[in-house]
Amino acid sequence: MTTPRLSCPLCRGTDFQQETARQDSRWGLTSHRMTLMICRRCRYVLHFYDKHSIFDFD
Repeated sequence: MTTPRLSCPLCRGTDFQQETARQDSRWGLTSHRMTLMICRRCRYVLHFYDKHSIFDFD
């Protein structure tokens, strides 16, 4: 079984820059870590939270 390849929903590019981000809640009680995949062609940013996304089909 092959792993599906990530592609940009805007330009269909497949080359991404990976960054990590952290977002705190309004009152600072919780912190959310995200992985950002930035398309190198059009700079569209895909957000992935907790290593799961709508692209997981399990």
